This record gives sequence, structure tokens and C-alpha cells, in this order.
Amino acid sequence: MKIDVCFSPALYPYYKEDGETIVVVVDIFRATTSMCMALNNGAASIIPVATVEEAKAYKDKGYLVGGERNVVKFEFGDFGNTPSEYTREKVEGKDVVISTTNGTHAIDMAEDCSCLIIGSFSNISAVADFCISQQKNVLVLCAGWKDKFNLEDTLFGGALTEILVQKGGYNAHFDAAGVALSMWKDAKSDIMKYIANGEHMKRLEAHNLIDVADFCVTSDTVKVLPVYDKKTKKITVL
Repeated sequence: MKIDVCFSPALYPYYKEDGETIVVVVDIFRATTSMCMALNNGAASIIPVATVEEAKAYKDKGYLVGGERNVVKFEFGDFGNTPSEYTREKVEGKDVVISTTNGTHAIDMAEDCSCLIIGSFSNISAVADFCISQQKNVLVLCAGWKDKFNLEDTLFGGALTEILVQKGGYNAHFDAAGVALSMWKDAKSDIMKYIANGEHMKRLEAHNLIDVADFCVTSDTVKVLPVYDKKTKKITVL
């Protein structure tokens, strides 16, 4: 088996394969971390939608809606894009619609793949265990920022690569996976220091959201494995 890392949704068409590859969509700041938290707190499903218009239409139908554009919460939203907002009291048993600048765009790009799962540092062990159990190729699809490279998603790619190589015997002899792994080895002793000057950290700081960053780069705070069903277009816990 092999693992590779796609740094941006814009590059996904060049990585897409016809075989049974597991695509791990990751948006550390903050969409996939928030999705994991919502499902861990009992949400029945996450319905990812690509556009603000779709999100508003669901809101008009009575659904709970979360998300943002350019870090700013929807004015009609029940939640923003911060994991702590998705409490058990608010989401348990509910279908939650989420649309974000980057994360749901990445899901939309890869929705036709054979297996799409949601990854974050918060559930990285669950992701790794699933991939190893399936014995299939893995592609980490980084949501990035508006189709551009970012640090935090790439670090997740490196962290997952390290686990799968060490525990699953995966082949990571690819340039992107190698770069992600090298970055992770440099960063893992102090992730917050490594990303302190990153572009998205500055965006979070500008919107008084810097306190969420530490949680988003903390490993294994939840145990859920969110899986996307392309027939229902919902994300549920496996």
C-alpha cells in the first residue's frame, strides 16, 4: 500500500485514481475538527454543502447550520466553525449542515471517490487504524486555503504518513509525502511554535480565535471515524 499527500484541492485531479483509494479530507483550522467534535457529541450526521446559498436553503427548511466564509460566521448560522460550539446539548440526534471556505470545498472535489473519510489531529488514531485495517492506498487531501498550500493540513499529512509507514508498512516514497513527513518531524515537538507565523494563524488571531488553534492540533481528543456516503451525501460515524 502507498500513502501520498495532495497539498490542495486544485491538485486533486492529478492525484485522483480509479482504484479503491481511501481519501482523507483534512481541514485542521477548523472544518474537519469541528465535524469530528459534532459527531463525537452525538450529531446524527453532517451534511456538507459547498455554497452559502445551499446552507441558507437548508436553514430555511429548519436544519441546524454551521460554517463560515473567510473566517466569519454566517449571519444566519446556528454555529460558526469552532469545535467547542458543537456541544452535545445542541447537536445530539440532529443533522447538522456545514459549509466552509475550504473544508467542504475539498469534500465536494473528492465526493466521487471510493472511500472518503474525515481526518483531523483530534481523530488521527482512528483514521490510521481504519486505513491499516482496510489495506488500501491512502491519499491525504489537504483543504488548504482557497486552493493554496497551508502548513497545518500538510502537518497532518506528515503525521498520518509517519504512523502508516511505522505501523502499517506503507510506502511513502513520493515527493509530497516526503515533504509533509519532513515538516512533521521538524514540527511535532512543538506544533504551535512551528505554525506560529502561519497565514491561517494570523487569520484566526485577527478574528479573536487564536485560542482554538491549540485544540485543533492536539491529537486524539475524540475517537470517531466520520465517513462520507456519496449516495446520501451525509457524513456519519462508521
